[in-house]
This record gives sequence, structure tokens and C-alpha cells, in this order.
Amino acid sequence: MAPITSLLTAENKKITGTALQGALVDLLDLALVGKQAHWNLTGRFFRTIHLQLDDIVSMARKKADAVAERAVAIGVNPDGRAQTVANDSHVPHLEAGPIEDGKAIAAMTDILESIIRRMRERIEATERPDPVSQDLIIGLTRDLEKHHWMIQAQLR
Repeated sequence: MAPITSLLTAENKKITGTALQGALVDLLDLALVGKQAHWNLTGRFFRTIHLQLDDIVSMARKKADAVAERAVAIGVNPDGRAQTVANDSHVPHLEAGPIEDGKAIAAMTDILESIIRRMRERIEATERPDPVSQDLIIGLTRDLEKHHWMIQAQLR
């Protein structure tokens, strides 16, 4: 039986590897930004949002691991180094210091929306090259969209 790395053409492996690497960077940075908000949160709804941010961070970390493992399975080396995340991330960042609960909700809504937009592009990009990786990205996008819905519902 041939190893999985030989089942994808070089071009399909490149497209899929790029999509997985982008997803990995987004998820790692989401975990960092989520913790930044978690640690610096203030306001009347502190407890609820504090716990919700932990849920988002936990999901991002678990999905990042799954994405990195999928990359390795297809013969692509994932790069989750801090410098890579800092250089390649497109996740909007929070300012340093205390963050009021309403601002945290608005910021996390925007952050999740930006990541979801890129994940949906990755879903399209991996449809033909690697449906298995596409399935992984679809699943993590579903989870991101659930968290987006739950946090943005608090804006009203």
C-alpha cells in the first residue's frame, strides 16, 4: 500500500498544505487573542464572557492540533512557531490593557468573522485537491460559526 503522501499530486499537496497552514496560523492566533481578552476582561458580564472565551480558546487549540496532524499525514510540515504566527497571521488583534466586556464581544465577533471568511475560502480551495482535508476544515468552520453566533448574540 502506498503512503498517503503519494496519493496526492504535488500540486494538490501544495494547495492543501497552504490551506492547512493558513488554518493552523488562524487557530493558533485565535487561541492567543482569546486568552489576551480572557485575562484582561472587565465589566458586568465578566464571568459569562470569561468562560465563553475559554471555550473558544480550547476549541482553537484542539482544532489546531488536528489541522497540524492532517498536514503531517499528507507530507506537509506544519509551522506553528511564534514568529511564523506573528508574521503570517491576518487575525485582528486587541490593544494591550483592560478590555471592557462590550468591546471584547465586538472584537471577538469581528475576529471570528474574519477567520470564518478565510476558512470558507480554504473549503473551496481544497474541494478537489483533498476532500479529506476539506472535511476537516468544514468541521472546524462549523465550530467557529457556532462560537461566532453565540458571542455575537450578545451584541444586541
